[in-house]
Amino acid sequence: MIAVTFPPYEPRTRQQDGKTRVFDPIRRQWVILTPEEWVRQHMLHYFVETLQYPPSLMAVEKEIRLGELKKRCDILIYNRDGKPFLLVECKEMTISVTDAVLQQVLRYNQALQVPYLALTNGRYTWLFHNTGGQLVEAGEWPLI
Repeated sequence: MIAVTFPPYEPRTRQQDGKTRVFDPIRRQWVILTPEEWVRQHMLHYFVETLQYPPSLMAVEKEIRLGELKKRCDILIYNRDGKPFLLVECKEMTISVTDAVLQQVLRYNQALQVPYLALTNGRYTWLFHNTGGQLVEAGEWPLI
């Protein structure tokens, strides 16, 4: 497990159609603020503010193809050469990060082939380095 301490963050929110929406600065749009979205927005803010990852290298809810299936990964971060680098799967805080979540990310990674995979529910975060098909738990976030 890797420690993630979210920096102070007050996202822009508004009420629309009886639902709270949050402005996603990466997607540049208002999205419904679900418990999973709360975790996703805080992780994005952590990447930008704490790790200094450039927002221009991030994609949110990026569509990927797994054979005939279309799926969306929560956060995909590219390296400076424009290649997928870090895949992050977010779950709401009340959902445990289980082997099933890891299997989901591994399926997504069949299409992306990233060297780093992360799983988080906002309370607990696991980071893995994918080297030669072997997953090794990483102790610190990679530099881009």
